[in-house]
Amino acid sequence: MNIYKQIEAEILNASHIVITAHKSADGDSIGSSLGLLHFIEKLGKKATICHPDKAPDFLHWLDTTSIVLMEETPELVKEHMQKADLIFCLDYNATNRVGPEMQVLLENATCKKIMIDHHLNPEDFPTITVSKTAVCSTSQLIVELIEQSGHLELLDQKIGTPLYLGILTDTGSFRFNSVQPRTHEILAKLLASGVEHHLIHEKLSDNNTESRLRLQGYAMSQKLEILYNYNVAIISLSKEELAKYNYKKGDTDSLANLVLSIKGMKAAIVFTERDGIMKISFRSKGEENPVNVLAKEHFNGGGHANASGGMSDLTVAETLDKLKGLIPQYFNN
Repeated sequence: MNIYKQIEAEILNASHIVITAHKSADGDSIGSSLGLLHFIEKLGKKATICHPDKAPDFLHWLDTTSIVLMEETPELVKEHMQKADLIFCLDYNATNRVGPEMQVLLENATCKKIMIDHHLNPEDFPTITVSKTAVCSTSQLIVELIEQSGHLELLDQKIGTPLYLGILTDTGSFRFNSVQPRTHEILAKLLASGVEHHLIHEKLSDNNTESRLRLQGYAMSQKLEILYNYNVAIISLSKEELAKYNYKKGDTDSLANLVLSIKGMKAAIVFTERDGIMKISFRSKGEENPVNVLAKEHFNGGGHANASGGMSDLTVAETLDKLKGLIPQYFNN
């Protein structure tokens, strides 16, 4: 029995399935969760999505109303996690990625757990692990689950739309080197199932608010610092600056890629002051310019070679100074 048939068997045998994903929701965590949910429903079973926090505003065109949030209804999440006889762990490879509150619930759960993920160095807490680090997104792996378990005929627009979104966002609109020939084969299957790709692109690209564009304009014109000796750019935004432009979750998500589009840039680092810490986004180009090591060794983070995250409990100025001091060690002309 292949591993995807094993997962299908676990779904069919379970009576209370919970789908979890990492804290700080993104397109792939939301897309893979919703795609799996709708697939499970097509198999005649029920499931509940329990996430640590809310999806950013630019993803709210998806039907996210069924997602139970730890930050809003912790007792309900606790109830689902304690009743679960099968928990899916999507788009994360370590229990601490769901945040401290949900981490306790996840680690205390004695039921079977299934990890489906594409990040490096997965922990071995699940019962079944599908860890494909060369694959561009968890959403692509959900399509593999559907096909390799023998249920491609169930793939439809409702299942396919969030999965297409997940692949789209985690590949930077198919620009990252994680995109493989298999990725495009899967995209073709999604389109054949009725997914309207042009509408997904429109809903992602054409939903800016005035405040979001003004914040990004301010960040690019006033806060962009380029270290020309290393072709690395940094943007730092304090909580006061975010408040001035009515910051909403997701408003700065595209800044690092925007900075990286500057001709000759090797890497872009954007950090924002939120919830008492600096949340850092690292982006880079090429195999010779990984950022995950820098994120892991100095900022309690990690991720993909060219797309990672981290955090700092220093002040804005101190974090900026720390980054500038580390750049020469990690980027050389």
